[in-house]
Amino acid sequence: MKTQFLTIATIFTLAIGTVSSTYASVKPDKDENSTILKDVSNINKIEIRGNVELYVSDGSADQVKVYNKYYKENALVQSQDGVLRISSYADQKLVVWVTANDLRAITAYDNAEVKSFGNLSKINLDVTLNNNASAKLNLDVYKANIKVNDRAKADLTGNVTDYNLVQEKSASVNHTNLAAENVSNTTNPIAIQPKTELANL
Repeated sequence: MKTQFLTIATIFTLAIGTVSSTYASVKPDKDENSTILKDVSNINKIEIRGNVELYVSDGSADQVKVYNKYYKENALVQSQDGVLRISSYADQKLVVWVTANDLRAITAYDNAEVKSFGNLSKINLDVTLNNNASAKLNLDVYKANIKVNDRAKADLTGNVTDYNLVQEKSASVNHTNLAAENVSNTTNPIAIQPKTELANL
């Protein structure tokens, strides 16, 4: 009986340890140096560029938390007319956690990454990925418009009523675990730049 109790206790301890480490790997590390940006509100669109890793979540109040105490020297975080712009071209990845109440659009460029923390519950959400940007999003959305251009990648899970996907052939989209009632899927050919006279010489 004593041996059985110790076995159960050990399994329980290991299970808790596994859950804790998995949770920590999804969420930015709380112990890192971070800065909460004040006077940021009414965020309805986020644009990210460069070497940025964005975590986005729902919330009753808007908040922007930057996990790098030196971000002012290497990055730009600007909010204007409902658009939050985040860019960094430093070698060290800039990690930002945005909580938004009325987010409607996300656009990513370069090597930027977007990850949802929890479900993104929205009526309408537009996501555009360009260059080598990537997104891993868990959606609970009525209407989702997803555009994946260039060599960008999207990994989508959750539930969507109206799902509209437009992607280039060079892009990658995984929506195996996305349940959608109405689906529109358009694949565009790879954009080829027209030859100039100089190129023909």
